[in-house]
Amino acid sequence: MKLNIYRTLCVVLCGLLLTSCSSPQVFLYANEKPALDLSEYFLGIIDAYGIFTDRSGEVKKRFTVLIKANWTLVNGKKVGILDESFEYSDGTKQKRVWTLTEQSPGKFSGKADDVVGEAQGDLAGNALNWTYTLALPVDGTIYHVQFNDWMYLITPKVMLNKAKMSKFGVELGEVTLSFYKR
Repeated sequence: MKLNIYRTLCVVLCGLLLTSCSSPQVFLYANEKPALDLSEYFLGIIDAYGIFTDRSGEVKKRFTVLIKANWTLVNGKKVGILDESFEYSDGTKQKRVWTLTEQSPGKFSGKADDVVGEAQGDLAGNALNWTYTLALPVDGTIYHVQFNDWMYLITPKVMLNKAKMSKFGVELGEVTLSFYKR
């Protein structure tokens, strides 16, 4: 009898752990407005303001980003170049150039020099869920860190971004950004 109770308790606890680690699905936002069109929002100049917090919630870095973006058609697919210039509160600077490709309606892939493999994005309504592995330099060592990145269009000019960083399934911290389209 006790063995059955322990098994049941283990199954319930494992289920709770698995559901607590999952994130919402992008289709939940399909009816949210304004609808996000990546090639429309990320066109021209976009300013972004962000923070990185560790898992305790302490702000470890503040930064700004200047994004210069444009799109073209390549073999019938929309391809966007997002040229990002970061400036951190400690004075350091960083550059990242994304190449985004619309694979099909609501499905995107992306590449950048410090992205390991290819980023995958799913878009519905006002939301984009972007997942990728970033080669992150920390004190002279490169760590491969997973990002689960959520972007929400608030108005035609404002988008909010919240990204969870993890390694081996352990949360390391979060990046929070606000984008403003000029």
